Amino acid sequence: MSSTESPSPSPAPQLPDAEEAARVLTDYTGLVLRIAVILVLAFVVRWLLHRTISRIVRRAVATPTVPEALRGRFIDTTPAIAAERRRQRAETVGSVLRSFASIVVFGIAFAMVLSEFEIDLGPAIAGAGIVGVALGFGAQNLVKDFLNGIFMILEDQYGVGDAVDVGEASGIVESVGLRTTRLRSVDGTVWHVRNGEVLRVGNMSQGWSRALLDVSVAYGTDVDHASDVIKRVADEVWRGDRVGEFVLDEPEVWGVEQLGADGIAIRLVVKTAPLEQWKVARELRRALKEAFDDEGIEIPFPQRALWIRSDPEHPPQPVTDPTPAMPAPSPQPSAAADSALERRAMKRPPLPVPGGEADAMRSDTSALRRPDPPETVDPDREH
Repeated sequence: MSSTESPSPSPAPQLPDAEEAARVLTDYTGLVLRIAVILVLAFVVRWLLHRTISRIVRRAVATPTVPEALRGRFIDTTPAIAAERRRQRAETVGSVLRSFASIVVFGIAFAMVLSEFEIDLGPAIAGAGIVGVALGFGAQNLVKDFLNGIFMILEDQYGVGDAVDVGEASGIVESVGLRTTRLRSVDGTVWHVRNGEVLRVGNMSQGWSRALLDVSVAYGTDVDHASDVIKRVADEVWRGDRVGEFVLDEPEVWGVEQLGADGIAIRLVVKTAPLEQWKVARELRRALKEAFDDEGIEIPFPQRALWIRSDPEHPPQPVTDPTPAMPAPSPQPSAAADSALERRAMKRPPLPVPGGEADAMRSDTSALRRPDPPETVDPDREH
């Protein structure tokens, strides 16, 4: 009886090592958890920083910019404008700080995430540095605008509602940003000025202003009397109801400022509230005009003295010769034309003509006579 061999069993399939799979799973799980923890911590830190910055901004908006000890030296603008200036300045600084905090926090978080993937940060940092240098050269004007804007806001050089002169443009500030400043001139033109192009700023409304008038009087006027009249008029405007509330201190007459070609300039200065110096100056000019008319003080006008030298060997003499006789009118003028010519001749000043030349012109008029035309010969008459 023959024996049959039993078939040999097939080899079992090779299964992955359970420990290796568990280790890989644990590594990936740990990597994901570490990245998640880094991102969560980054968002939490960013939120805390933003909340702190926002709280500081709100406190800065609610707190006046001028301390109580110095409030007597400065005059703020209207409460609405002052609050808007504080709010805009604080919000701008807060926006810059929030952006800076976000960039720093997320930059650190991104570097930590890359380190978890075992990526060498050296080449990445070097590449980022090269890109930053390239962007700095390409956008240097933009960077300059932002830096100047930050310092202008931090130093409170001007704010919303101020009257400023920034060189090519001047007017009332409507908005202040990190890159540009918007002005509106007196004729309504809106100017957008880049902060990087502002080399100097003249603020005409910060704290207080001053109305400065150089009042001109004729040379024949008594200077002391004119100064007393100017001071009296300025005090009346100061105590008046029209613009007296905008005058902060007693007006001052500083005295003779200039000896001009036509008159004497007496300087008057009046300390006013911000942005009110032009209104006060207009009221002072109106009152001074009325007072000068009552006091008989002459406001000068352009005057010139004319001297004509007829002989180089003799000193010049003033013109005293009367005007030469006017030519006779047309043969048949109307009555209205006669009266108009008479009035015009009475108003016309004498012409400055030297005596010697005038006599020569009256005695010798042959040079002024037009020569007669040559006589023409008719050829038919000769034949």
